[in-house]
Amino acid sequence: MLDGLYTLQSLQSRSISAENPQGKPGFGGQAASNLGVGRKGSPQITLKQGKTTVLADIDGPGMLRHFWFTVGVHSVHQDFILRNLILRLYWDNEEDPSVEVPLGDFFCCGFGAVSVVNSLPIVVNPQGGYNSYWEMPFKKHARMTITNEHADDVSGFYYAINYTLGDQLPENCGYFHAQWRRTNVVKLGHDHVILDGVKGKGLYVGTYLALAALGRYWWGEGEMKFFIDSDTNRPTICGTGVEDYFGGAWCYWKMDEQDATDYRIGTYSTPFLGYHFHTNNANRKINNYAQEGVPCHGLYRWHIQDPIYFQKGLRVTIQDIGHDDHALFERSDDLSSVAYWYQSEPHAPFPTLPSALERRPR
Repeated sequence: MLDGLYTLQSLQSRSISAENPQGKPGFGGQAASNLGVGRKGSPQITLKQGKTTVLADIDGPGMLRHFWFTVGVHSVHQDFILRNLILRLYWDNEEDPSVEVPLGDFFCCGFGAVSVVNSLPIVVNPQGGYNSYWEMPFKKHARMTITNEHADDVSGFYYAINYTLGDQLPENCGYFHAQWRRTNVVKLGHDHVILDGVKGKGLYVGTYLALAALGRYWWGEGEMKFFIDSDTNRPTICGTGVEDYFGGAWCYWKMDEQDATDYRIGTYSTPFLGYHFHTNNANRKINNYAQEGVPCHGLYRWHIQDPIYFQKGLRVTIQDIGHDDHALFERSDDLSSVAYWYQSEPHAPFPTLPSALERRPR
C-alpha cells in the first residue's frame, strides 16, 4: 500500500469538518471556545430527529480517501443509534444513492455495540472511532448525507472527511457502492440475499455479515454464492461454509493455553478478514429473548487481493445451514449484511430501506 507514496502529484488536499463544512482552504479553526478563537470551538454537530444533514457537497474530479465519525454517548435507546443513523453517498449528481447503509453496519458494528475492527479499509477503535479508508473516486460531484431516524436528537456527532481534488481518473473508473439487507427470520431452506439486481460492469470487494443465532448448535455451514453475469440456477463461485469464507475453520474453536481440554471461541481481526464480534450468551433454543438473550456474531471479508469481477451483473447469497455433530440441518436465523462493490454508473436503484423498527437489532 506504500508503493509510490513518494510520488509528487498536482493534487489539492482538503478536509471537511464541523468547523469547516465546505472544506475551504484556509477556513479551518475559526470558531471560538472558552480558550479563545481557533481553540477547539466547534468540533461537533447535533443531528436533528427525522432530518437529513449534508456532511459533504464537493465538486470534482476528486477522491474521498478517509472519513472518521464518532457519536456521543446517549442514555435513551443507545443500542439503536448505530442502526438509526443512515449514511448515504451520491456520485455525479445522481438521484439514487450509491451507498445506503446504517452507520454501524457500514463500519462492521451491526448489533448496536462498538466492536473493534483492525482491517485495511475499515478500522473501529475504542470507544467508537469509525474510520473508512475505501477509495471513493468521483468525476463531477460527491454528496454525503446522514439521516437521523432515531427516537430523538443525536448530539455530539463528530466527523472529518478527507479528500483530494484534481485526481486524474481513468475513463473506466468504477464508483464505490454499499448496500444493507436483512432477512429476519430466514425461512427454512431459503438463502439470505446479500446483493441482487446489480447491472453493469464492476467488481465486488467486500462482505459484512451480522448473524443473530436464533437456535442451538453450530450456525456456520452455509455456502456463499456469487452468481456472475449470466448465471441462473448455479453460481460460478460457491464457498464451502461461513467460517471458511471468512477465513476461519472448525467453528472458530481456540484451545485454552492453560487447559488443553478447554475449547472456546477464538475471535480475530486482520487486514482482509475477521470474526471480530460475538456475544457470550449460551447458544441454545431461544423462547424468551429478553430472558435468554441471542448469541450474535459479526464477520467481515474484504476482496481486495481477490476481487470478484463481473461484466453484466451480479447476485450474492448465503445459505443459513447448521450442524449438530450428527448432520447438517436448515436454520432460521436473523441475518443482516452489507455488500461493498465498485461499478460503472448509472446503477440500478436499491430496494427500499426497511424502517427503523424493521432494522432494530436483537
